[in-house]
Amino acid sequence: MHRVWFVWGALFVFTCCLWGQLPQPDGGAIERGTLPARWFSQGAKCMEIPEWQVHEYNPNLYILRQSPCTDFEKPFIYVFFGKDKALLMDTGSRNGNLAPSLRLTVKNWLARNGRTSIPLIVVHSHPHDDHMAGDAEVQAMHDLAMPVEFVPADLEATKRFWGIEHWPTDIGHVDLGERVIDLLPIPGHSDVSVALYDRNTAILLAGDSLYPGRLYVHDFAAFQASTERMIRFTADKPVSHILGNHIEESSTPFLDYPVGTMYQPNEHELALSRGSLLELDEALVAMHGTARRMAMRDFTVWPVGDEFMPPEAMKQFEQRQKEEKLKMWDHSQQ
Repeated sequence: MHRVWFVWGALFVFTCCLWGQLPQPDGGAIERGTLPARWFSQGAKCMEIPEWQVHEYNPNLYILRQSPCTDFEKPFIYVFFGKDKALLMDTGSRNGNLAPSLRLTVKNWLARNGRTSIPLIVVHSHPHDDHMAGDAEVQAMHDLAMPVEFVPADLEATKRFWGIEHWPTDIGHVDLGERVIDLLPIPGHSDVSVALYDRNTAILLAGDSLYPGRLYVHDFAAFQASTERMIRFTADKPVSHILGNHIEESSTPFLDYPVGTMYQPNEHELALSRGSLLELDEALVAMHGTARRMAMRDFTVWPVGDEFMPPEAMKQFEQRQKEEKLKMWDHSQQ
């Protein structure tokens, strides 16, 4: 009898593992794209780095990265274009000056597609300043060529726009026109953290909950439940990449850049895989409900609290930030 259950269990696991795969190694119907081998912001000359690097993943998905010369956080934001609407995920950090680069990106897309206008939906991965500092600037871009529908980074507005009744268990959706984006509530890093899944490219945007760097955990139980929720959601779907909001890890395994670092000449690539999601879950389970710092090859679980970054450490971090900025500008003059 035990042998029968073992066989059925093995078959179940095998079947689950196949759900997120494709029958042939031909790319299937997934829209292909490319990521850069190196981001401009790895360079040390501020006068040569644009305020935002615009990377064309493919003709309908653009990844923008903020310059480290404006903020050491150097976050990524994402612009998806559908037939009827475009969607912007996040608006960047302080001193970002996003409007010129975003407007040019939309303008070029419109010209390429023989269009004169497209509505832009603005949503957020979570309500932290380094991802919503450009909100007012983007809202001010509203005009006939780009009517802006702005979704505030708060719980009720997020639930209302995505059609979520039960937070955080429901899945939300928006159709941009032959492009459906799914939303998963993933609280833990913040109370209103979300992940987006683009069905066209099979990309999962995990925000600050999974990326090559320090995964700051504010609510451990919620963070673990959200990680499991992402695993269940992707079990029957292909995942081409998991993309987050930052890179803080170096290309050397288990080694990150100190908090506040601006210049990262040998940083980790942006993309992670679903395997990283499984590795994260395994690490959280191993903690048995008690949060602790744990470094994996490509990221570190980093619980937040006075015992992890006391006031004195925060002062040191702020001082290092100032020193890094001065160092960056010194390099830019060489």
